[in-house]
This record gives sequence, structure tokens and C-alpha cells, in this order.
Amino acid sequence: MLDVIGLTPAEEELYRCLLQLTTARLDELAGRLGRPRAQVVEQVEALRAKGLVQPTDNDPDAPLRPTAPDVALGATLLRRQEDLEAARRRVTQLAEEYRSGLRRHHVDHLVEVIRGGRMLRDRLRDLQNSAREEVLWFCRANPLAMAGPENVEEFDALARGVRYRAIYERDLLLEAGALADLAKGVAAGEQARVLDRLPVRLAIVDASVAVCALVPERDGGEPSAAVIGRSQLLDALLALFESYWRVATQLRLGEPLAVPATGDGRTGLPDRPSGEGYQPDADEARLLSLFVAGVPDKSIASQLGVSRRTVQRRFADLMAAVGVDTRPGLAFQVARRGWL
Repeated sequence: MLDVIGLTPAEEELYRCLLQLTTARLDELAGRLGRPRAQVVEQVEALRAKGLVQPTDNDPDAPLRPTAPDVALGATLLRRQEDLEAARRRVTQLAEEYRSGLRRHHVDHLVEVIRGGRMLRDRLRDLQNSAREEVLWFCRANPLAMAGPENVEEFDALARGVRYRAIYERDLLLEAGALADLAKGVAAGEQARVLDRLPVRLAIVDASVAVCALVPERDGGEPSAAVIGRSQLLDALLALFESYWRVATQLRLGEPLAVPATGDGRTGLPDRPSGEGYQPDADEARLLSLFVAGVPDKSIASQLGVSRRTVQRRFADLMAAVGVDTRPGLAFQVARRGWL
């Protein structure tokens, strides 16, 4: 199994034998393994060249001792991993060049149709792994191929500097644990917004390729999607995303909602200016973003780990701070003051 990093099965078996003995001479190893002495000498030299056997003072009968495998093979393993990653990126690049060539010469290759949840999930992962600038998402409720917690590729891409902009359907925020999952992405650098409804499931990578679901969920059957290359169709999808992005509500997510206490033990806002001078803190901005997104009090309370009554009290305090007595009035003040 270690032949992938340059260790043959015979060398691995000899090294394991030496590990069990901790120290041994050539004749002892040859006897235990049932191999000719000359063959064992050759294999010991190979192991020594790979750093797995301690060097001796040119004494053929000197005891042999193994070295730690993680020290000897760790650097080789890391280099091999780096080579494999570079090869994966190269294959992804070649595949895109292949598809681009087909699209240039054959219009019927402009759109590739993929079928099945597994194939769709694999393509989304490959595209995110190859992303270099920006990934755009339309995230509808009840995902077809990849749930949010499964999308670990996003965190790798964010770590290497890829921008993520995602618009979520409001119903998706009502699913159990959804806000906690979204908060992890936002904390890693994702820009998240929310709308009541989205027209289609969509992902666009580096403004060069899009994956768009084809069959509506109500029609049943296996998931299918179109992979769309550079074209006027892709330009239209980019324009569609930007138009929805401009009107979507920003999501501010973080730790569970804090519950400040007043001197008499009741919850309430800290002692800060009210009226036109009032500015929400990060905790209140998070609450207001969910409110403007249309998330019900019960769902907000469940997602933020507080009681429904606490959420209602915080809204009452915020309405008092801005001088209104209705929630539509609060929503108007949020928009007028540009808080979100």
C-alpha cells in the first residue's frame, strides 16, 4: 500500500519486521523473512536511502535499527499530496479547455446536461475546487443534491480567497439548524442575503460557468441540471443574479442572541440614545435582519436559542427606541436609516 510513496511491498515487510525486533542483524532478518542475504542487504540499503533505517559505520554485521516512519516518510507524503493537488487542478483546467473548445466549434456543446444527485453534487464540488475569484449561489429550500453542511468545499475556497455571494430562500432559514450552518459560512467570509422566493436553483463560478437546475421539484424524477459555458445565456443568468442580489436583505448572523438585563431584572435595551440618534449593535442588527427577511418569531427564537417571549420583548424595545408602535413602522425605520 505504501508503494504510492515509493516503498515496495518487500521493503515494507522488511521494515515491519525490523520494527517488531527494534534491532536486528542482517542474518536474523534474512532468516525471519526467508530471503537470500544478498536480497536483504539490497532492501536494507533501499530503506536506509529513504531514511527508514539508521546509518551504520560501514560494518555489514552492525545491528540495524529503524527510524520513525512519520519523520522519514512525512515529507515524501506531503510532496505527493502537493503533486496530486497540482495534477487535479491541471485536469480541471484541461477539462474546461476541452469544453471551451467544443463550445467554440459546436453550438450543441454550449449546454451540457447532467442527471442524478451524485453527478450533480460531484460537478458542484469540482467547480468550487477550481474557483479562483467568485462563486454565486441561489439557495432554495429542500436542496436537491447538496445540503449546506455537506458543502465543505466552500470553506476551502473561502480560505484561499474566493468570494462567495449567496441568496437564500426564506423557507430555508426555517429548517432546523439552518441559521447555525449559515452563521459558519458568514463567519468564514460568505456574503449572505435572503429573499422570500427564488426563481431557480443556480450556481455560477468565476462568471465563466453556471449550473442551473432543469426539472421543477413538483415534477418528481431524478435531479437534472444544465452546465452552461460562456455565452449570452450565461450573461443573462449573471444579470438575473445581480438583480436579485440588489433587492435581497442582508443576513447578519453570529452567536446566539444576547439577553441584556435591566436593574429590576427585566430584559431590555442598554442605556443608549433613542430616537434619531439610536444605532443598533451587532446583536440587534442580526435580529432585525431576520425580521426584515420575514422569519417568524417562533423560528427566530428557535434558531437563536432564546424564548419566543424574549424575541417579542426585544422587538418591543427596538420599536420604543425608534419611536414607533408597530412592526411595519419598525421595518420602515430600518429601511429609512439604512441599518441593513
